[in-house]
Amino acid sequence: MQRHTFLRQLAAAAVLAAGTTLAWSQAYPSKPVRFVTASTGSPQDVVGRLFAQKLAESWGQGVVVDNRAGAGSLLSIQAVAKAPADGYTVLVSSTAFAVTPYLYQNLGYDADKDLVPVVLLATAPNIILANPASGLRTLKDVVERARQGKTVRYGSPGFGTTPQLSAEYLFKVLGKADVTHVPYKGIPPLMQAAIAGEVEVAAAALPPAVPQIKSGRLVGLAVTSASRNSAIPDVPTIAEAGFPGFEDDSWVGLWVPAGTPAAVITRLREEMARIAALPDTRERLRNIGFDAAVGSGEAFSALVQKELRKWAQVVKETGAKVE
Repeated sequence: MQRHTFLRQLAAAAVLAAGTTLAWSQAYPSKPVRFVTASTGSPQDVVGRLFAQKLAESWGQGVVVDNRAGAGSLLSIQAVAKAPADGYTVLVSSTAFAVTPYLYQNLGYDADKDLVPVVLLATAPNIILANPASGLRTLKDVVERARQGKTVRYGSPGFGTTPQLSAEYLFKVLGKADVTHVPYKGIPPLMQAAIAGEVEVAAAALPPAVPQIKSGRLVGLAVTSASRNSAIPDVPTIAEAGFPGFEDDSWVGLWVPAGTPAAVITRLREEMARIAALPDTRERLRNIGFDAAVGSGEAFSALVQKELRKWAQVVKETGAKVE
């Protein structure tokens, strides 16, 4: 008798759990969803806005992009790590997620415990650029000028960003050249500074650099990926430019606070995959230098762990720190 009672209770619990999951799936979203990301114009902001627009059209529900500028991506990550785990606050971050833990002493969150990787959205390389008036046309030009004792200034979107760390590793570790880093507060001021000639060289995410290269306002010296990018096929890779041994593909993905219902995570993954498969989404991403890259949650989690290990080593070798 007791056994029958236990089995009935177990069955009832299973039905209740299934009903709860179904209810979450059917009810979500019942109010606007917030995509929290870094500064306006950053790769995660650009990609996040594209997917947010498509998601809002599909759901008939608002998807608001909430920019948290400052301290790289730290503020945006902190905001989501401590948010309610209900699916209405979603982090849109980038490779910066894997770098941030090694640059700040007081994170205010635990990357492994407080956040759950949902899905990878898009990938793109970083790029090294030069002002046309600088006379620099190749990476070797930059290194040779610096080795001759001449001042070479390179700008970045800020201390601890992946473009800055890529440039530090490329010029100082691989090239053994002394270059001067000039940090800016995000991509827009960096692009303006490079075009104006405030710096001879710029290290940036590829997407915002593409229109500047196509217009001739900046010269692409090398992309940090293993192969050339279809948006700017004439720009060589770092290996082709004479410096093999390092690749840096930037990526953008989604996270939610730990404890978010599984049904909500599944819904987000399915919607992102559907949006990424749309021809116009892929074309819009391609035009700005990104490739759509939605895969499984397990694959994204594995990528994040791999990148955490990689950037820990890069930060250690370059001695990078937030100033």
